[in-house]
Amino acid sequence: MDKRKNLQKVLLPILAVCFAAALAVMIFALNRPQEKAEFTPPPFESAAEQGVPDVPEDLGYSSPYKEGMSYRFSVCGNVTIEGGKAVVYLTNAEENTALIKLRVLDENGEMLGETGLIKPNEYVKYVALSRELPQGTKIKLKIMGYEPQTYRSAGAATLNTTIGGQSDQ
Repeated sequence: MDKRKNLQKVLLPILAVCFAAALAVMIFALNRPQEKAEFTPPPFESAAEQGVPDVPEDLGYSSPYKEGMSYRFSVCGNVTIEGGKAVVYLTNAEENTALIKLRVLDENGEMLGETGLIKPNEYVKYVALSRELPQGTKIKLKIMGYEPQTYRSAGAATLNTTIGGQSDQ
């Protein structure tokens, strides 16, 4: 019995010191300043043009606005391919304050291409694609809005469509 009491007298202070040291290390680790990753805003679209495009009627160019959206845009519902690029005519409405961009995704959500940021009263005709897409391929057009000063999300919309064919333009 005496050996057991002696062992407890020795072990208890050792365990208490170990616990205190572990607690101190944990508190230090949780409270030390964390390095924050430097935020890099997305680039602006270098091919963007001013104004509203003159779009062929067969491309299904429309403005799919729904109540509650914080920005307006127009885009082609009948996406065609021209020289390895998707013809989308993504247009940021003049009355917007939000910046917008578009991603073309396959039906599994894999990104096939994207634009840079488009300012209000600008449009971009094409989105370069990472691979060839045959007519009838199901795709998603994801349009994302960003607040101009903070680049925080202003919401997103996803449109399901298919590649409609080769454009003559």
